[in-house]
Amino acid sequence: MSTLANYFSQYMTDLKPLNLKLTDFVEVLILAFLIYEILVWIKNTRAWILLKGFILLMLFILMALIFRMDTILFIVGKSVNAGIIALVVIFQPELRKALEQLGQKNVIANIVSFDSNKEPSERFSDRTINEVVKACFEMGKVKTGALIVIAMDIPLTEYERTGIVVDSAISSQLILNIFEHNTPLHDGAVIMCGDRITAATCYLPLSDNMELSKELGTRHRAAIGISEVTDSFTIVVSEETGAVSIAQGGRLWRNVDQDVLKKRLVEIQGKEAEARRFRLWKGRHRDERKAGQ
Repeated sequence: MSTLANYFSQYMTDLKPLNLKLTDFVEVLILAFLIYEILVWIKNTRAWILLKGFILLMLFILMALIFRMDTILFIVGKSVNAGIIALVVIFQPELRKALEQLGQKNVIANIVSFDSNKEPSERFSDRTINEVVKACFEMGKVKTGALIVIAMDIPLTEYERTGIVVDSAISSQLILNIFEHNTPLHDGAVIMCGDRITAATCYLPLSDNMELSKELGTRHRAAIGISEVTDSFTIVVSEETGAVSIAQGGRLWRNVDQDVLKKRLVEIQGKEAEARRFRLWKGRHRDERKAGQ
């Protein structure tokens, strides 16, 4: 105990008068943001359970330090390097997911636009929206299970490889035939990219979120799982109830109606942003013409 007291007294005497600069405040903000993100990541993964055990272990080591248990401290000192490697191995899936989510936030891209000259275009047509909505609720009426993944900015190539290539134009009849019971393509997920169905019977990662309802089956967990590792938009039709649900960004909205589904599809379509930009250009062109007159 006296050792700790001497250490802190020496530390306090060595402190120089504070000379704060602007960079110090920036560093504090950056560190606060990083610590907050790490704590949120720990809370939302199984790392929260392991963190409790790690805290107990650190308390045990602190007690060994206070009472000078040299043998325990020697073992701890020799195990630090192996422990760091073990943590990386244990948390490999969570670390990968965290880095993927960081990449999806596009922090740098929001600050500096590398493709500012690229014209925005809609992801898929209005006809595709109508065909998908029609197929989902027709399957819901007869309780035909379905799982449809719509690709956004992140390519889903690695998941398409797990299924069978279709590469066909989207129609409600095709979607109904794919998910019809006892057909070769009904099991697994359908992946859409633009106005085409690229693959069927695809395997998706299941979510390991422990807070999900126990009522959710494999389809719903797969829908949440793919939305956790990509920016995709997923539609689920329950085989038990016929209810239609949607998943995006690790969240699930259950029992949506046709209007809600169509509205969400229009939002991710990107057409509204393009139309808004066109209206702004049209208004600016009209003002310039008036000024010229």
